Amino acid sequence: MNGPTTSTRRGFLSAAGGSAAVGLAGCLGGSGGGLDEVTVAHMPIYPDLQWYVMEGEGFLADVDAEIVGQEFTDGPAIIQALGGGDIDVAMFGIVPSIIAIDRGLPVKVTAANIHEMLGIMADEEFQSLWEEHGAEAFAVWEEQTGSPFEFGTFPQGSTPDVFLRHWLSDGLGLDPDSDVTITEINGASAVWQAIANGEVDGTSIMEPVPTIASEEGADVSLFKTAAEIMPGQPGAVVTMSDTVRESDLAGQFLSAHVRATEFIQENPDETAGHVEEGIGMPEDRARTALESPLSNFITDPREIESGTEVFARFAEANGQTDEQRTIDEIFDYSVYEGL
Repeated sequence: MNGPTTSTRRGFLSAAGGSAAVGLAGCLGGSGGGLDEVTVAHMPIYPDLQWYVMEGEGFLADVDAEIVGQEFTDGPAIIQALGGGDIDVAMFGIVPSIIAIDRGLPVKVTAANIHEMLGIMADEEFQSLWEEHGAEAFAVWEEQTGSPFEFGTFPQGSTPDVFLRHWLSDGLGLDPDSDVTITEINGASAVWQAIANGEVDGTSIMEPVPTIASEEGADVSLFKTAAEIMPGQPGAVVTMSDTVRESDLAGQFLSAHVRATEFIQENPDETAGHVEEGIGMPEDRARTALESPLSNFITDPREIESGTEVFARFAEANGQTDEQRTIDEIFDYSVYEGL
């Protein structure tokens, strides 16, 4: 589930996979030594766009350690890497971050990447049914097609999965386990392929999938935005190990993150170039996705506080955490405020 390892100072490393990450993270302060290298988990998705800008614009050169990137396809895989001590900083969803904290891992959220990043995509025929039937459209769909409406999204415990289940249960009064089918898919590109191949009827997903679907003329299109369903919806965040968080590197990394957020907002054309290089999306299409209602990049972690409380409550009620984690347990605002 993890992909290539990259270094901001050495280019591509020959090592890849979990064993490489163990070797890198093993050089860190967890063993009592100096923080010479910091391994950052990230995913090839829009909500982690600051990573590609920081790397591409050289903003990480001001961090007093070598920053090594490790690519993953989903949040649960990053939780596993955090649990194994392989990762020092994770740029991934708020829900996996809460789960990691619930499991007792020594990490806290220090920044946000984006908010209101998710959208519900649905087959256009279903959208027509919705106009007439509202939430009953799911039952009508099953009656007409002979099968429950099938969503394909990231694995259980991921932010897109929890957002979808929250909308279905709390928003519509439906049972996500019986009124629809939710199929686990690893990675945004795989979600798009499932849409293109007609394997799913909808999804809970972030950019660039809605833009790709629109430009490719897919039958599944953007139906509801997070702003409509859950204003302030928390998305991807920066979660740091205590070792990094309690060092000067934490503030240095977030300073680069702030620069990247400002760069995205002020330089969309150049940002689209980083998307093409980092995520592999054509630059013109990437530029279009930056205008999406799902592209809301931020750094200040307080902007997602209220939405995080909702997700923490839902994660506990849904059995994904043993108890509802508090804001104080989840966040460390001091690093951002110290900037």
